[in-house]
Amino acid sequence: MSRPLVLAVDDEADLLELIRITLGRMDVSAVTASTVAEAKLQLERHRPDLCLTDLCLPDGTGLDLLRYINAHYPELPVAMITAHGNMESAVAAMKAGAFDFVAKPVDLSALRNLVESALRLRGRAITTEARSGSEPPLLGDSPAMQQIRTLIAKLARTQAPVFITGESGTGKELAARLIHAQGPRRDGPFVPVNCGAIPHDLVESELFGHKKGSFTGAVTDKEGLFQAAAGGTLFLDELADLPLSAQVKLLRAIQEKSVRPVGAAREVPVNVRLISASHRDLAREVEEGRFRQDLFYRINVIELRLPPLRERPEDIRPLATHILRKLSPMAVGTVAPRLSEEAMAALMRYSFPGNVRELENILERALALCEGECIEVKDLYLPTNEERLNMLVPVGSARTALDQAHSNQAAARTLGMTPLAFEYSLARLGIEDRSRRLWRKT
Repeated sequence: MSRPLVLAVDDEADLLELIRITLGRMDVSAVTASTVAEAKLQLERHRPDLCLTDLCLPDGTGLDLLRYINAHYPELPVAMITAHGNMESAVAAMKAGAFDFVAKPVDLSALRNLVESALRLRGRAITTEARSGSEPPLLGDSPAMQQIRTLIAKLARTQAPVFITGESGTGKELAARLIHAQGPRRDGPFVPVNCGAIPHDLVESELFGHKKGSFTGAVTDKEGLFQAAAGGTLFLDELADLPLSAQVKLLRAIQEKSVRPVGAAREVPVNVRLISASHRDLAREVEEGRFRQDLFYRINVIELRLPPLRERPEDIRPLATHILRKLSPMAVGTVAPRLSEEAMAALMRYSFPGNVRELENILERALALCEGECIEVKDLYLPTNEERLNMLVPVGSARTALDQAHSNQAAARTLGMTPLAFEYSLARLGIEDRSRRLWRKT
């Protein structure tokens, strides 16, 4: 079977190149276009398996292209690229029939997940290292990581609920996958769920399923994620983002080991192991009334804390070496790019508010932009000292600027900061994980 093909439409040549490189490492081909007219020609020539289009194009909009595809290629999934914070456009696109959306600055991890989901929908499922069960163990020789690997091996032998804490990008999902892979449920499914990505009015349907006709748009029976994880592990990431109404029903599902699909007359038994995670302090969320205390006690039977990368700088070198090896082309005769000692020293000095995920995005960007076989300091695009000082903006000021501005760029200008420094401030303050965003349009 030929490689899956994605049509990427955007008027930013650099972004198209980054998307093409990212898809190439997934063994997915890409054709590109910069206008609606070019996209129509590419659709006729290539018949892609997925269209990924920016919302704003020189001769129209991504919604125009979406409507054209719905009329002429109704089976083709379309995903939108939207400006960050422009949820109105994202919702409008979803209502018009878009498969999904990804926000600028584009998070490559989210992009890969989106592409994999769309290709599975088209019957063109792909196998990548992260999804094939060959995910490497948590890397690092620091005492902290050695202790965590030992604890994971112990946790894998129990069926008790595990709550994984740690900053964004520390590898909480990878730790959950390792607990699953080393335990007796390894042959069952591992179902990861980002609770923050589910619209509040759809949480119950997504988690527990629904019956046909139970609400507008429920045209068929749908299995929930609890049922999809039967015999395996359900990983609820960013659990603190669940609304209180959903927390009540989740608590009952855990206690009774059964769920009731929306519109169903009776409960359905489920057999799953629950692992949950959050980068927030759930104890504080409980104190402030945003998280149920009884649910907290139920999911926090065993806690696993993943340390931030700045607490284990000795792990940066082996992590960077592994990431570069994974990201580099594997063709015969190809020499994998390496980090110069100056670049490695710069990484060792950097505090990594986005942790391992940020390190991977920094290196992936550097691979795309460097010339030659050696990555230098200039290819890393690390924040300057001034930008690091600007990261100390108070949380109240950051929230106020976000509330009053229409974009990150505008909020940054309000505070007298560069957009890059402002995004890293948000990451440090825990307002939202922006440090993992790769592409920044300023």
